[in-house]
Amino acid sequence: MQRHSGFTLIELMVTIAIVAILAAVALPAYTNYLTRAKLGEATSNLLAMRTKIEQYWQDNRTYAGACVAGTIAPLPPAGSLKYFNLSCPTLTATQYTVRADGIGSDLNGMALTINQANARITVSVPSGWTMPTTNCWVSKKNGDC
Repeated sequence: MQRHSGFTLIELMVTIAIVAILAAVALPAYTNYLTRAKLGEATSNLLAMRTKIEQYWQDNRTYAGACVAGTIAPLPPAGSLKYFNLSCPTLTATQYTVRADGIGSDLNGMALTINQANARITVSVPSGWTMPTTNCWVSKKNGDC
């Protein structure tokens, strides 16, 4: 009697179904992880800008004039950050705000700020995200900081 070796069609279909289920669970978790990792670019650059602007204030006793090329606290050149654009929408003698706006489909609508009081605020979040209930930088879709 001749014996056949190999897999049956049923065994192959069960294996494919298991792999598909694992992929359906893993892929959204992985993309969420990637988006959360991109937030590190905004937070680290906001903190770096805060330090530079405070150094500018120590030298000039004003925040006005910071965020300009040629100073100790210039904004990063346009396009130098991959996932965020930085700006200084508020810049007076006694107050400043540095803002990071998300770019790209997964971060479009994300806006984080920091000011002279070190208040870290999430201004807006992309669709599908929840705004945090406290003044903080959001780090997860459910609004956790």
